[in-house]
Amino acid sequence: MRAPTTRICVVGDDLVAGVGDPRALGWVGRVAARTRTEHDAVAATVMPLGVPGETTSALRERWYAEASRRWSRTDDRLVIGLGAADAAVGSTLARSRLNLADVLDTAAAQDVPAFVVGPPPPLDPSLRSAVAELAGGWADVASRRGVPYVDCFGPLAHHEQWLADLAEGDGVHPGQVGYGLLAWLVLHGGWHAWLGLPLTP
Repeated sequence: MRAPTTRICVVGDDLVAGVGDPRALGWVGRVAARTRTEHDAVAATVMPLGVPGETTSALRERWYAEASRRWSRTDDRLVIGLGAADAAVGSTLARSRLNLADVLDTAAAQDVPAFVVGPPPPLDPSLRSAVAELAGGWADVASRRGVPYVDCFGPLAHHEQWLADLAEGDGVHPGQVGYGLLAWLVLHGGWHAWLGLPLTP
């Protein structure tokens, strides 16, 4: 069997770690499984490096040291999963944008293709407007650099299954249904094109 040549490091917070998922897969595991199932020739290893509650300021400081230790220097890739932590701590939009820009620019300088997964809507109404603003700002940062960005806020803002899944849990982390929805958005949000694969219906 051919050894994996593509190493995809996925950095981010609780959602990257799959917190709250009874199947312990999160959206990252589901995307990785579907990618392997649909494309047997794909030689890739997906490595989730999530830190619960992590802001983009903290992510900016630690991501490269962790990811670079896992890359093969053959076909290295970076996925950034964004959440609501910046909104929860009151980070300014300018600071949050700068943090993502720094991560993307560092990856580009190392010739590492990046892919950004935006934050889904939180159940807490007091955070919703701030997360919506962050999602728009981060989408703009990615767009300016030609980096694929998956909008998870818009499609799920009024999605009954997403909101119900949050409500059935701790109000912060989704369960199987919610993580399945996030995985679907990623798989249909440019994931295959980013890997150079055809989209499987």
